[in-house]
Amino acid sequence: MTQTNSLLPPLTERSGVLRWMRKNLFGSWPDAILTIVGALIIYWAVKGFLTWAFTIAEWEVVSANMRLIMVGQYPVKEVGRLWIALGFLVFLAGNSLAIWARKSYFVTILLLGFPALLAFLPIGDESRGWLFSLTALGLVGWGIGRSKPESLGKIVIFGWVISLPIFVLLTRGFTSEDGIMPIVGTNLWGGLLLTFLLTVVGIIFSFPLGVLLALGRRSELPAIRLASVTYIELVRGVPLITILFVSQLILPLFLPPNMTIDRVLRAMVGITLFSAAYLAENVRGGLQAIPRGQFEAAYALGLNGVQTMVFIILPQALRLIIPILVGQFIAVFKDTALVAIVGLLDLVGIAKTVLAQPDFLGLQREVYVFISLIYWVLSYGMSYLSQQLEVKLGVGKQ
Repeated sequence: MTQTNSLLPPLTERSGVLRWMRKNLFGSWPDAILTIVGALIIYWAVKGFLTWAFTIAEWEVVSANMRLIMVGQYPVKEVGRLWIALGFLVFLAGNSLAIWARKSYFVTILLLGFPALLAFLPIGDESRGWLFSLTALGLVGWGIGRSKPESLGKIVIFGWVISLPIFVLLTRGFTSEDGIMPIVGTNLWGGLLLTFLLTVVGIIFSFPLGVLLALGRRSELPAIRLASVTYIELVRGVPLITILFVSQLILPLFLPPNMTIDRVLRAMVGITLFSAAYLAENVRGGLQAIPRGQFEAAYALGLNGVQTMVFIILPQALRLIIPILVGQFIAVFKDTALVAIVGLLDLVGIAKTVLAQPDFLGLQREVYVFISLIYWVLSYGMSYLSQQLEVKLGVGKQ
């Protein structure tokens, strides 16, 4: 008969709620005073906000303008194609969760069930049906991904690669007004739709440009190094709104008389160029953190300079700066609000339009609280995904 002895930690090291509170919140009399004062402030703030949100706030301004906040002035009869594009993304999200986050059940339920939760808001029956359909598509994608995770991995990655072109194609259209999918001008794009497209395009195109600028700044060729340093320091020396004004007002002056560039495309170019300069410095910091021995080991194996950088150095550098990169991407998402100053109706621009309606004058708090909630949810989602990626890659672990 074998006897198993379970060793317990010393009494002073055992964990418990009361012991944790005594150690961290009431360890000394100054800590106790700060804890009590902080708890009173939190109670006062939370109570005041909840009282306002559930008894005073007039949320009709949000429900009545939900479509305007989400897609701007996009034609009502063409909104169905946006739902189809969003359904494609949700399906891919379900696949991805099943393949690369099989044990994250809480996150899966939260993300895939979020559209169903939105369906209980005071919105139209058609939108409610689409939201339930999104949840169903996400669950189907999750089930398919969970059944064949090994064989579907590359297909899902390819789906994410083509998702942006498909989304833009469905949003803009490609036929005449009488065709099956008429073209919708970018002057009708707005709200969360425009913010989403500006963010995604800015992130996707600024990343490779920023990596090239970082490599160019470390180049041994003086001309390439000088050009990269000049661009990075010039762009980082001015605010984003300056770049947006340049792209909107000055850029057309250098084009031929009969050539025009869409205003949304100009904003995308400005955001991409601005973000690439900051991203280049982040990548350069990661490259400098790689020991010189990594280069020497790669050269000893017979790899040339390009192969060493692509297969050995860059993967390690990018792995190290994942938190910084995600912080930069979140900043890009929030900085898109500045396009409202140059006349584009993103989330902030749409909020100003809603507040200009005679029926909803003086309801700034309700509108901006809802807009802030959207920004927070999406920013936190990006942050959470980056944390999960860090755990998968073992960032910060020896």
